[in-house]
Amino acid sequence: MKVLKFGGTSVANAENIEKVKDIVVNSSKEEKTTIIVSAFGGVTDMLVKASLLASSLDEDYKNVLEEIEERHIKTAQELISINNQSKVISNIKRELNVLETLLEGAFLIGEITPKLLDKIVGYGELLSSFIINEYFVKEGLESVHKDSRLLIKTDDSFGKAIVDFKTTNELCENYFGTVSYQVIVVPGFVASSAKGESTTLGRGGSDYTAAIIAAAINSDALEIWTDVSGMYTANPKLVKQAFAIPHISYQEAMELSHFGAKVLYPPTIQPVLSKGIPIHIKNTFAPNEEGTLITKNNNGKARAVRGISHVESISLISLEGSGMVGIPGISKRFFEVLSEAKVSVVFITQASSEHSICIGVASADAEKARTALNKGFEYEMTLKKINPVIVEDDLAIVALVGDNMKSHQGLSGRMFSALGKNNVNIRAIAQGASERNISAVINKNDVKKALNTLHEQFFEDNIKQLNLFVMGVGNVGEKFLAQIEKQRKFLKKQLKLNIRVVALSNSRKMIFNENGIDLKNWKTLLDEGEKTGLEAFYDKVKELNLRNSIFVDNTANEVVANTYENYLNDSISVVTCNKIAASSPYKNYIHLKELSRQYNAPFLFETNVGAGLPIIDTLKNLIASGDKITKIQAVLSGSLNFVFNNFNDKTDFHEVVKEAQDEGYTEPDPKIDLSGIDVMRKILILARESGHEIDIEEIENEAFLPQESLDTNSVEDFYKSLVKNKAHFDKIYNDAASKDCRLKYVAQFEDGKAKVGLQHIPKDHPFYNLEGKDNIVLFFTERYTEQPLIIKGAGAGADVTASGIFADIIRIGNF
Repeated sequence: MKVLKFGGTSVANAENIEKVKDIVVNSSKEEKTTIIVSAFGGVTDMLVKASLLASSLDEDYKNVLEEIEERHIKTAQELISINNQSKVISNIKRELNVLETLLEGAFLIGEITPKLLDKIVGYGELLSSFIINEYFVKEGLESVHKDSRLLIKTDDSFGKAIVDFKTTNELCENYFGTVSYQVIVVPGFVASSAKGESTTLGRGGSDYTAAIIAAAINSDALEIWTDVSGMYTANPKLVKQAFAIPHISYQEAMELSHFGAKVLYPPTIQPVLSKGIPIHIKNTFAPNEEGTLITKNNNGKARAVRGISHVESISLISLEGSGMVGIPGISKRFFEVLSEAKVSVVFITQASSEHSICIGVASADAEKARTALNKGFEYEMTLKKINPVIVEDDLAIVALVGDNMKSHQGLSGRMFSALGKNNVNIRAIAQGASERNISAVINKNDVKKALNTLHEQFFEDNIKQLNLFVMGVGNVGEKFLAQIEKQRKFLKKQLKLNIRVVALSNSRKMIFNENGIDLKNWKTLLDEGEKTGLEAFYDKVKELNLRNSIFVDNTANEVVANTYENYLNDSISVVTCNKIAASSPYKNYIHLKELSRQYNAPFLFETNVGAGLPIIDTLKNLIASGDKITKIQAVLSGSLNFVFNNFNDKTDFHEVVKEAQDEGYTEPDPKIDLSGIDVMRKILILARESGHEIDIEEIENEAFLPQESLDTNSVEDFYKSLVKNKAHFDKIYNDAASKDCRLKYVAQFEDGKAKVGLQHIPKDHPFYNLEGKDNIVLFFTERYTEQPLIIKGAGAGADVTASGIFADIIRIGNF
């Protein structure tokens, strides 16, 4: 005989019950089948609500009762033909009349006792099992209804009764050994005491009912039918990449169910475990899917970690004090006090110094535990040998579970390292000697991030997901998004990086999509987005609290640069082509670097110098390997190089500048480039990355623009000034041409001093043949003394800048 249990979602309505019937038909063709059913989804909660209202003298309990009645009658009417409804509906109303009397009693006395509550809440299963059996019979199944109160006997611990297995097993053996029906429908959750009083087996007790009966009759298998396809590697509602575990051991299933895997009620396994009866968890709505098989041993080739689970709403209770050290019986007293207060402990850890004991309890029990412990150790606290109890709220437990974990070294290190990299603070740790479970207490707001981080670490074949929050979708931003879309599949296959753009923002709108924005349609989506704002954008990023988060700044905005501190403080990496932060006052530059190290959040700005050229990265590697920079000479402005390469006696200076701007080689305000401030920032950044403390005010700037151009306040006025001063720029060109030199805007750093300015470059100089928008950097070091290390290539343009930003993101992915 097989035992099948169907949960509340499986029997929530007529449509679902029809699916249950199909499953039962297929099962009963092969052998006798016992069906254990829960109350219709949500009905038990409604019964509890009605009870509490009635006991509070609130007549709204009648409305809840009316809703319960309507739901059951409607379901019966939808399942059973009109010719056969009268008897069924009459029985339903008769039972509901009794239920109404019980609720009226609670209303009259203004109290709900555990005994009365058990009688009331059991009606959910009693009604659902009756209706389902009647439906089966009318559909031609050889089916009978059996009240589980006649089969399962308990003590009188109302609310969560303890089963009398000796009597229960005898009753089950006698009944199921003689029943001739092919299908037996039994209500879950309800039982009765030796005196015949209705009791319940606790929330989730329908699973337990099924296991008790399966063990009593030595069933071939116990099938738990629910709304998911088995026990998952993590909660699929929180971890989209989670998948069903095909095969798992009893011990692993117990650990996972204890730590929040809602698909299975923790005590369920106990009755079938000793008899080795397999449990199969299946999906009522996808019956052909494999599900999860639970047996004595799992697949020997299985992963070390089989699942990741969690428990929410946890509080830590800590008892500390010097008077605990070396004193026998402290722990015994501690747990006795909690036991007498009926506080269940879900997590325990104690320091080897014996100076403290720390436990985790349900948050609802935290105040009760504090009061009991403070009273229990009142004497020691008066003597100041033990401190008053400390309670920490708003916590949760995450746990790695697996039978094979003990055979694999370094799992705990990988767990804590992955969480640490994502700024998930661990408050307490517990690991048993069996090494089947490693548990950590964390902030409840970090649960989703922690679960996804751990799932990525242990289940996703080392594919690392990067979540990008992108600000700025102009020339550079648009090219950047196009490159991500083009390379996504390659990166996932070759580099094991899954890059998702979670947010986009321009100066007007912003959009967020936790599952990733469709980059083929991002412009339309952004146009339809909500009003943007730096604070609102940051708040949303923080609220999502995603693992491996990266803030990408494609702007040249100072206000945006001032927000980097917020992101780094929250362990959110920053990648930027915006030079303002790295060239800001030295104190701020160092502060951002320190935040990056402190919170393990990379702060990368390779594109600040040379766009996509690996200038800063090369410089970092030189310094890290012990080399020392003695001198830097560079042409660092692709826009200025483009301008002076194209400016001659046949062109006007302002036309060349306009062409550079149109090609995307300059900043939106070209004065930033032509004034030298952009090059000053770049040489400043290189000097700082070389290890020197320097600010931009210390850099000598030999400006070539007339003062009139420097004093303009708009792009339009700037261009007008260039036209007006045509003779000035023609003279600059003619002076260089007369010496057979070319004009290059050069930056130099030597002996702790930096300067920038327009220079005449002779033919024998490395800068002379620098074409187009190219940059060139000469690094003179203690190792490169006679011939400098040269980096040369395109130093401006949206494409190469976007590729540099992309490269920084890949660096973080490989971090």
